[in-house]
Parts: sequence; C-alpha cells; structure tokens
Amino acid sequence: MTPPAPRAAGSQPRRVACGALPQLPARRGLGLGRGGVYAPPVTHRILIARPEHKFSCAHMTVFPDGTKERLHGHNYTIGLRLEVARIELAAMIPFAPIKSALGDLCRAWKEHVLLASENPHFALIRDDSELEFTLCGERYVMPRRDALLLPIDNISVEALAAHIAAVMRDELAAIGARPLSLEVTIEESPGQGASCTLALA
Repeated sequence: MTPPAPRAAGSQPRRVACGALPQLPARRGLGLGRGGVYAPPVTHRILIARPEHKFSCAHMTVFPDGTKERLHGHNYTIGLRLEVARIELAAMIPFAPIKSALGDLCRAWKEHVLLASENPHFALIRDDSELEFTLCGERYVMPRRDALLLPIDNISVEALAAHIAAVMRDELAAIGARPLSLEVTIEESPGQGASCTLALA
C-alpha cells in the first residue's frame, strides 16, 4: 500500500462544505455550560430522618379477598425528603417546623390501634367511651382512647406513607415552603416499608 504524500509546508487542510446545522430551540431552565453544551437543571434534596421520628402502634391489614391479619404491632419510623430547585438564602426551607410536625404526628399516633375508617370491610357500631366495630366480620370492643380512626382505606405501610405525605404537604404549605416534590418513607421494620412521592411544582 502506497503511503500518502506528505503535506506541503504551509498548506491548509481541505475544507468540506456541509449544510448549516439546525438551530436547537432554547430549553427553559437550562443554561449553556462549557463548550456550548446544555447543562441539565440542578436540583437538591433535603433529608429529615431522625431516630426520634418513630411510633409504636397496633393494626390489622385487610387484603383484597376480605381476609385480614390478626391484631399485631410494629415500631414504625418516618423519613422525609424534599426536592428543591433553589437553596440560596431567600429560598431556604426551615427544618424546625418540619421536625416539629413529624414529632407531633408520632406523639399523636403512639400506642394506639390504627383503624382505617374508609375500609369497605370496616363497620362502626358504637363510638363513645368505647369503640365497637367489626372488621372483616369480626367484632371488637376497646377503650376509645386506645383507638385512632384514620381517613384511609387500609392500615398498610403504603396507605400510611400516602396519608402522612398529604399531612406534610399541608404543613409545608402552611410555612410557605415550595419544594418541587415531597417523599415520605415509612418502615414497619428495618428494610421493610413503603414510600410516597408527591409532585408539588
């Protein structure tokens, strides 16, 4: 194979004509980085998952076929994550009221039997000094102060995570916080739980 002839001194590289490159439309929220490459928008995550945000409760999860678990309990833990677009001074989200709201919820739920008032297999018979009800056809009577009715359709980690996320969404709105999203994780034992993410922007 014959090697290519050396380029003469001072010669210019050959230019190949080509059509003009199409202009890309500007994307909102993106900025040009080095070399003219679009940089993705930056987001940040705030995490609040402290050891004191926990509560011990009893419950009975109901299954789609109308059966349920026996009454038993868990040591639940709650973690919260916020995704935010801005972290400068004017946009800072205070941690104290968020931790206070989580603490209030844990204290309110601690050492109660959690019941889902919207469950189709739940029937309330009497609600005075005692709570009398049936769940999946079985009758229960307990001191009213030991029971806590929640406006959800099941006492599962999935439903509890969704309910707590809705509660915390309202708490964030009350303090004027405007995160992009809110994620609540609740575990009933280490490594076993569920998360719920709400888009807020």
